[in-house]
Amino acid sequence: MTIDELARASGMTVRNIRAHQSRGLLPAPEVRARTGYYGPAHVARLHLIQELQGDGYNLAAIKHLLEHSDGSAEDILRFAHTLLSPVPTEPPEVVEIGELRERFGPGADPKLLARAVKLGLVVPLGEDRYEVPSPTMLRAGEAVLALGVPLDKALDIVERVTKNADSVSETFVRLFLEQVWKPFDQAGRPAEDWPEVRETLEELRPLVSDAFVALFQQRMTRRVERSFGRELEKRAKG
Repeated sequence: MTIDELARASGMTVRNIRAHQSRGLLPAPEVRARTGYYGPAHVARLHLIQELQGDGYNLAAIKHLLEHSDGSAEDILRFAHTLLSPVPTEPPEVVEIGELRERFGPGADPKLLARAVKLGLVVPLGEDRYEVPSPTMLRAGEAVLALGVPLDKALDIVERVTKNADSVSETFVRLFLEQVWKPFDQAGRPAEDWPEVRETLEELRPLVSDAFVALFQQRMTRRVERSFGRELEKRAKG
């Protein structure tokens, strides 16, 4: 197909196609009698670029990904989607500043609200409206406050738990890089292995969550048994 036909097939303008070519994002056409002809691979590449841009990649990052990936366009796209797709979570809520203050009481001064924003518990949307990424986390915070724990102390707990969660996440990402990605990369990223690498990443993410929850429950049970065991011993001796 000619470049005009390629533009119609891909839904892009001729100008953008030429720009992608000049950046090295699109393979050169086959030239016959001074006319460039494109094929299905060019259409697939343009669709891939559009998909990656939709996922947040800029053109420089897309070029790097394409230059260092030996798989097919479909394999690269699927891997990028797996890598960038968020872990399924609960739907967020949007609340007004008045509701936040009502739910967190008189301790919700501006400094503590700014700290909650920094921790990612709430996201400012403007006009005194906030998004709550995890309503479950917000309800847990309310329950802790209802027990008499001051808001600043509750935020201290969130900060410590966040750091521990970051450490766990880093551990599993490093595991994937060292045991899966690096051997694949050192082997020249063979096209036939792209699906296996992507599937491994897909399987790893829920496994990490399950392992983290299981370990937490186990450790929490042990900690409660030890702590309350000591308290009961003190009471018995007293």
